[in-house]
Amino acid sequence: MKTTLGMLAMFGGLSGTAMAQSNVTMYGVADVGLTAERGGAAGSVTKITSGIANGSRIGFKGTEDLGDGLSAQFVLENGMDMSTGAAAQGGLLFGRQAYVGLSSKYGGIRLGRQYTPVDDVVATTDPFYNGFAGRMQNVLAAGYVARVNNDIMFSTPVIGGVSANLAYGFGEVAGDTGAGRYLGASIGYAGGPLWTRLAWQSTNNPAHTGAARNALLGVIYDFGGFRLHGVLSASRTRTLGVTTLDARDGMLGVSVRMGSGTILASYVRRDDRLPAGKNASQLGVGYTYDLSKRTSVYTAYGRIDNDNGAAYTSGNATEAGSGNSAFNLGLRHRF
Repeated sequence: MKTTLGMLAMFGGLSGTAMAQSNVTMYGVADVGLTAERGGAAGSVTKITSGIANGSRIGFKGTEDLGDGLSAQFVLENGMDMSTGAAAQGGLLFGRQAYVGLSSKYGGIRLGRQYTPVDDVVATTDPFYNGFAGRMQNVLAAGYVARVNNDIMFSTPVIGGVSANLAYGFGEVAGDTGAGRYLGASIGYAGGPLWTRLAWQSTNNPAHTGAARNALLGVIYDFGGFRLHGVLSASRTRTLGVTTLDARDGMLGVSVRMGSGTILASYVRRDDRLPAGKNASQLGVGYTYDLSKRTSVYTAYGRIDNDNGAAYTSGNATEAGSGNSAFNLGLRHRF
């Protein structure tokens, strides 16, 4: 496909013409398995679940070289339920991601529906990749905002291993710019065996009567086949001047590569600072085995111990779960 830089003048005052090279790629994940949940109020349940390790999806992404180090890109990603054929993310056509952007040696800008800076840190740091029964989000920073609509995100270039980003989601409520507004940011370093990133976000509710805030520090250290994962998190929600959530969370985990297989394990602890003291802890273990570069089989188990009436459940990449423990056995294919 050929285009002109003049078509992009609205993004940066660019003018003139240039021949551009572009490419579009279709990709996806097909993930289906058996889930056995125990400890739910309605009783035990065993079922076929789509998206245990990673949400099943089909996506399209493209880049176009505009010259002088400038490029355009887009992502359109649809989530689906492989067990029924239904659309995920509430039936949205491209509910996982939908954005367009520009990038250069000076940084980048993206506009649309995007993952939040906090979610990027959660997905990277969690040894379970924010999936399986052992995913840390079952307990740690439970309920944080993972995706934002009407979002504009600025990203810096990587300088000496350091990079940062800033995201702003427009609430788009007439007469009140703060209603439903999202603000998030992160900064981190990646070099050699060390990866670490600090992320923060603040989300106003649609009525602009309160806000939820999350801060999270993630660290991974690679010893060569053995990776140590750690997270510290703080969450607080206030509505009409009343604190309804105040928690400190932590996770310590490992991922160990052994031939074509990987052992996963983590311990997560939630410390509820409110008088009720609804604390919780989770232990997760899992194993994935690569049949090829694209196809793997997996199994995982997670169990949550809830204190003082806490009701956290053992979910996976696409479901919240119904009980305090779950077992997974499944197959994942990437294309």
